Amino acid sequence: MPTFDVVSEIDIQEVRNAVDQANREATTRFDFKGTDSEIELNQMELTLKSATEDRLRALVQVLEEKLVKRQVSLKSIEKGKIEEGAKASARMKITLKAGIEPDVAKAINKTIKESAPKGVTSSTQGNQVRVTGKKRDDLQDTISLLKEADFGIPLQFENFRD
Repeated sequence: MPTFDVVSEIDIQEVRNAVDQANREATTRFDFKGTDSEIELNQMELTLKSATEDRLRALVQVLEEKLVKRQVSLKSIEKGKIEEGAKASARMKITLKAGIEPDVAKAINKTIKESAPKGVTSSTQGNQVRVTGKKRDDLQDTISLLKEADFGIPLQFENFRD
C-alpha cells in the first residue's frame, strides 16, 4: 500500500546562513551603525540584541527577509516579547519550531479523516504523521488537501512509497 509521512522540519544550516547574512547586513548598514545590533543562534533559539526597540524591530525584519530568501518558512519561528536589557538596550528571543506537536497531529488526522478520499488513513508516529492509502492518486489528493489547510506550521511530505 502506498504511504507517505507528513513532517515539519527546519533546515538549520539555512537558518545559520540567514543569521550570518543578517548579522553582516547589520554591521554594514548605515542605520545600524553604533547600535551594537546582533543575532546569536543557540540550538533552536535565536537571541536578538540592539540599542533600542526600534532598531530591534528593524533587525527582526532583516532576519525575516533573509529567512524567506533562504526558503525557511516564517511559520517555523515563534517570536518572544521585547525585553529591557542593560544600558537601555532591547532583547528578543525567537524560538524555532520543528516537529509536529500532538494537538496539531490530531488536527491533521481529523482533517484527513473528514475530507480525504475514501480508503485513506493516518496515524501519529512520534513527531510525524504517516498517511496510508489504497491508490497513489488518493494520496496525492490528500497532499493537496493538507497544503490548502493551515495548521500554523510548515509541512513537508516525505518518504512517498508505492
